[in-house]
Amino acid sequence: MLPLERIGGSRVPSPSRVASSAAWIGLVAAAAFGIGPALSVTGLVAGFVGFRIYTFGLLLGLISLLVGLAGLWHTRASAGRPGRARALTGVGIGLILAAGVGISLGSAGRLPAINDITTNPADPPQFSHAGQLEPNRERDLAYPGPEFAAQQQAAYPDLEPIRLNAARNAVFEDSLAAAADLGWEITYQDADQGLIEATDTTAIFRFVDDVTIRIRSSGKITVVDVRSKSRDGQGDLGANAERIRAFRESLTE
Repeated sequence: MLPLERIGGSRVPSPSRVASSAAWIGLVAAAAFGIGPALSVTGLVAGFVGFRIYTFGLLLGLISLLVGLAGLWHTRASAGRPGRARALTGVGIGLILAAGVGISLGSAGRLPAINDITTNPADPPQFSHAGQLEPNRERDLAYPGPEFAAQQQAAYPDLEPIRLNAARNAVFEDSLAAAADLGWEITYQDADQGLIEATDTTAIFRFVDDVTIRIRSSGKITVVDVRSKSRDGQGDLGANAERIRAFRESLTE
């Protein structure tokens, strides 16, 4: 027997609780999915907190999709239960969130789970000052080694030392300018050693990554090597490689 509720003077079947739950779960999911990044961008919460809220919203979105599908079954014509629109709300929100994440990941989902990328895996530039920054004091900033190098070379074959037909001092100044144009914060520079270190903060979740630039002369050519390392996460979805490419483009344009 269907649950009934009184509307006016009549008793009619009450909406499916499963369908109603799907709608509510979907609405909370959408709110968390949007609020997480917004809180991070505004600086109201730390980046990793905003990211957790965001991923919680995604998880709820998947739950709303599943509950919504169950709600569609509960509100099928033969069941005689109202609430189909609520079930469709849950399904729709779940599909939108899943599709949004799928599109944003795109080919990045096929990239290796590495987060330390350089133009020179065989001889990567080392961090000389970044370890003194408070967030890095307990971190190992050494390059991970051959396993990372092999994965990087397979995933990002276009990354290689940047060779310029210019004096090292001029390239050093141009590298500082390129880093500034990209919004990086310079944390260390040594013109004599040809070393520049910086941090770059991601736009949405405000994750801070470390960058080191090494500038050396090779005959009449100046060779620039860059290394970008994430502070958080095991994989970077290609962010470090894109950062190096952006620097290369800015330096050579």
